[in-house]
Amino acid sequence: MLLLALTAQAQQKREFRGAWIQCVNGQFKGIGTQVMQRTLSYQLDELQKDGCNAIIFQVRPECDALYESTLEPWSYYLTGEQGARPYPYWDPLQWMIEQCHRRGMELHAWINPYRAKTKSPHANDRRHVVLQHPEWTFQYDGLTLLNPALKECRDYICDVVRDIVTRYDVDGLHIDDYFYPYPAPGVAIPDDRQYQANSYGISNRGDWRRHNVDLFIEQLYHTVHQAKPWVKVGISPFGIYRNQKSDPNGSRTNGLQNYDDLYADILLWDREGWMDYCVPQLYWEIGHRAADYDELIHWWNDHLTHTDLYIGEDVERTVKHADLRNPGRHQQATKMQLHQQLPRVKGTVLWYAKAAVDNVGNYGTSLRNIYWRIPAFQPTMKHIDHKAPKKPRKVKHFDIDGQRVIFWQQPKGDEWHNMATTYAVYRFEKGERISIDDNSHLVTTTRNTFYELPSTAQTPCVYVVTALDRMQNESKGVKVKLKR
Repeated sequence: MLLLALTAQAQQKREFRGAWIQCVNGQFKGIGTQVMQRTLSYQLDELQKDGCNAIIFQVRPECDALYESTLEPWSYYLTGEQGARPYPYWDPLQWMIEQCHRRGMELHAWINPYRAKTKSPHANDRRHVVLQHPEWTFQYDGLTLLNPALKECRDYICDVVRDIVTRYDVDGLHIDDYFYPYPAPGVAIPDDRQYQANSYGISNRGDWRRHNVDLFIEQLYHTVHQAKPWVKVGISPFGIYRNQKSDPNGSRTNGLQNYDDLYADILLWDREGWMDYCVPQLYWEIGHRAADYDELIHWWNDHLTHTDLYIGEDVERTVKHADLRNPGRHQQATKMQLHQQLPRVKGTVLWYAKAAVDNVGNYGTSLRNIYWRIPAFQPTMKHIDHKAPKKPRKVKHFDIDGQRVIFWQQPKGDEWHNMATTYAVYRFEKGERISIDDNSHLVTTTRNTFYELPSTAQTPCVYVVTALDRMQNESKGVKVKLKR
């Protein structure tokens, strides 16, 4: 009980609290508009109660779309038939943006850049890239992939990204761990022809493949920020960068490696500033023989030096394994304690959302009652924007037919970097020290310019209203005193 009490008190005002909602597992395929909306609404409601403030929603699983696109066909994982328009019509990405923003959550659009077809057997729509440009693709272990060696593929993916970011009010653009394919024993990547045609003077095939991915990551980052500077670029790599047997600076692990097997040099991207946040997938348990969670979270904390670090958590695996020091409980408490202790860890992303919603091992209950009980803002990103907006204007309290309401007006600001988009409302009892640094007094964040006071709030108090911009920079507060 003491650990839980300390954990609750140690919550930060700013913390990325995300969850992945994936479609490639087929959970939405062909269920129809109404059922999918009901399912997503329930998941979002439960995640909001759990304290989540960001959703990472998969919108492009295999060069097809869970949104209206002129570049790629409707997704097989939405309708069950690639290219088939959903009926009744809706746009899942637009709908999710609206639903998340209504709940005070960010929405990050999650794409898989290179995968053109999974192993699931189905026909491709005539507009699909594998039929329009088969020369851009290669087959590998049952998958069809866009070839990272080709500039045409990099340009094509970035055109898709630009289209998403330009037309939709997303807060982030997110890619996962699929760069070059996960290696299959005895199966070679068929890129001899591309290497011979354009090696860039690089004699090592691994270095050449890493260079190809580097070119894409740099182009992706600049594509997003040229379209909308405030949209965050997030990457979620496999949890091991390199093992010590391959690199003295690697982790004390023995597993597949980003650098050597997927040709993803995450630390280079960190140094170059080609991502705004990184979510290594630390899906193992504490004490795992080949990939110990405790070893890996410390490694990432020590080696990711520029980019915001959030940790990808496997909910089911966390509750499946007993705590090493207290076998009577699972590992959630110890993992959360590590998050709080390590200075560069600024958030968590849950794999996957439904596991938390289903409350396996009481994981969701612990989030809402202990670890994420107190609301949190997103971490600021000073390299994108560091100036706070002006404070709300004309903050006043009214009694309207017995309902007490605080109203305010948007502060002046006509550019993305100085315009308020969200507001925070704090409540302090009479005589309490007023400090907006203490988020335990935060009662709501809202995109509205009013707040209806709960009927139970009868004692004299002070409310404070602040404004936040797109990057969650917070203004000074404006006080409203209520006598009762």
